[in-house]
Amino acid sequence: MKEIRFAGFGGQGIIRSAIILGRAATIYDNKFATMNQSFGPEARGGACTSEIIVSEDRILYPYVTESDIIVAMSQEGYDTYIHTIRKGGVLIVDSALIKLKEDESRLSSLKIYSVPMTRTAEELGNRIVANVVMLGFLTQITDIVSVEAMRKAVPESVPPRYIDLNLKAFEKGYNYKLEN
Repeated sequence: MKEIRFAGFGGQGIIRSAIILGRAATIYDNKFATMNQSFGPEARGGACTSEIIVSEDRILYPYVTESDIIVAMSQEGYDTYIHTIRKGGVLIVDSALIKLKEDESRLSSLKIYSVPMTRTAEELGNRIVANVVMLGFLTQITDIVSVEAMRKAVPESVPPRYIDLNLKAFEKGYNYKLEN
């Protein structure tokens, strides 16, 4: 079972990220998933989170208690949820938007990835697909869902006129090379 939390602000596709991941898991990889979301009253720009649990078995409690993975796409999201990540968990941050707190003792136990999600999306022509860049990267580094499942779920989860752009964004994230 994996507990994943996406955190950012309205307009970044935070909720849609969990929907796409859940669709890939349940429909195409025959897994179980539950999803919850929370957002402020603002249409765009307010705090926003979505949580998803993906499991091979039935899920008895539908809420994330201690995240295995946190994806932070805003500083506020990072600051609010960094304390909820499991020791040894995975932290994925948008390198252009997040400044890690060096005094955060929890960071030393985490696997941290800093990925230029928003910059990559802008290079593709629309920053609105930064969340799909992130989903591609998440698929690359984890075994939560298969790449084939994600490649089927993405086009079914976005408006028809943006399918090609979103598929390109997914591939950019999936093929992102880590500097080591």
